[in-house]
Amino acid sequence: MKLGKITSAILVLCLGINFSYAQQKVGGIVQFDRTVHDFGDIMTTDGPVSCTFTLTNVSTKPVSILSVISSCGCTDVEWTREEIQPGKTGTVSATYKNEDGETMFDKSITCYISDLKQPVILKLRGAAHHVQAPLKDLYSIHFGNFALKETEIQGGNLQQGAQKSGQFLAANIGKAPIKVEFRNVSDGLAISISPNPVPAGTTATVSYTISADRSKWGKNFYYATPVIDGKEQKAIVASTAKTEKRAGAEALQTDANERLGAGKSEIGIWAFTKENFDSWTKEQKNAGANPYFEHTNYSIDKVKAGKKLTVSFKCKNLGKQDLKIYSINSDSKKVSATIPADIKPGKEGVVTAELDTTGLSKGEVLILLTLTTNSPLRPLVNLFITGVIE
Repeated sequence: MKLGKITSAILVLCLGINFSYAQQKVGGIVQFDRTVHDFGDIMTTDGPVSCTFTLTNVSTKPVSILSVISSCGCTDVEWTREEIQPGKTGTVSATYKNEDGETMFDKSITCYISDLKQPVILKLRGAAHHVQAPLKDLYSIHFGNFALKETEIQGGNLQQGAQKSGQFLAANIGKAPIKVEFRNVSDGLAISISPNPVPAGTTATVSYTISADRSKWGKNFYYATPVIDGKEQKAIVASTAKTEKRAGAEALQTDANERLGAGKSEIGIWAFTKENFDSWTKEQKNAGANPYFEHTNYSIDKVKAGKKLTVSFKCKNLGKQDLKIYSINSDSKKVSATIPADIKPGKEGVVTAELDTTGLSKGEVLILLTLTTNSPLRPLVNLFITGVIE
C-alpha cells in the first residue's frame, strides 16, 4: 500500500499544529499584542504593505529578540535589537513586498527570543488582487448586508488561566449604514465590531476575546449570532466563496461544522485549550507525567466502506505523576475515542477509538486524533489512523 500522500499529510499536520497556534502570552516571558496580522484585500498596485507586532517583557529580567526569520524572500523584517527590560516593549516589523501578483498569501515570521525554548510564529495574511472586486464578492457569506469571508474563525491556542484575543474583517455590502449586534454569545466569548454602525460599502473590524475555562479542553467552538438592524439573518453563501484546503493533507478526513454555513445564523470561533505550565520550574516539569506511545500510527490496511473497526493505542506513563488525558479531539465524525482513566507512573493505559467507515470515499484515508494532557513535556499528542477504503 502506498501511503506517500498520507505520510506527507502527517508531516504537514504536525508542523501546522506546532506553528499555527502561536499564543499571545508565551512562556511567561513575553506578551504579544497579536500573533496574526490580516491585511485584508489589497491591490497589486499598492506596493509593499507593512505592519508592526508589539511584545511586552512580562518576566522579571531583561529579554532579547535574538533573531527574526521570514518564511520567504517576499517579506522583510526588522526588530528591536536592544535588550527589553521588564515591563518594557519591543517590536517586530514586517513588510510584505506584494510582488507575487494576484494571490492569497499566508506568510510566517519566526521569532527567536531569549529564555524561550521554542520560537514564536507570527503570521501575515491577506489577498492581493489585480482588479478591485465588489465587496459582495470578496466577502461572500452574507447575513443580509453584513458579509464575511468565512463563518468559522480559527482562534488558535489558549492556555488555562489566560485569554485569547483576535480580529477579523467584515463588510457592509449595502447602500446604507447597518447596526450590528451579537446575541446568543457563548459563555467565555466577548465579541464586538468597530465602527458600529458600519458605513455603507466599507469594512469593519470584529474583535473577540475568549477566556479559558477548566471545564473545556482541546478544540472548542464559541458561537455568536449577528443581528443586523435588529433582525437575525440566515447566511447565504455566494458562488464566489472559496474553500481553502491545506496542501499535502488531501486524505485528511474532516467534517464541516453543522451549525455554520448556508442557511445558518451563527458564526463560530474555535480555540484549542491546553494546560498552563508557565509557573512550573524546570524540576517540576521534569517530574511531571510523560506519555509514551510505542506506535502513534494505526494502519487499517484495505477495508471495504461500511465496516466498523476498533483501534487502540497503548500508552505508558514514563513520568513521576499520574497522567491525565483531558480530551481527545478529531475533526471527523466517523471516529469516537474513549478517554482512559488516569495512568499511574510506570503503568500502561489504552486509548480506544471506534471508526465507522460508512460513507467514506474510496482511496487513502487519514484521521487525526489530538490528545490534550497534563504532561508539561507532551501537552499535545497526535495519533493517526491510516489506510485505504475500497
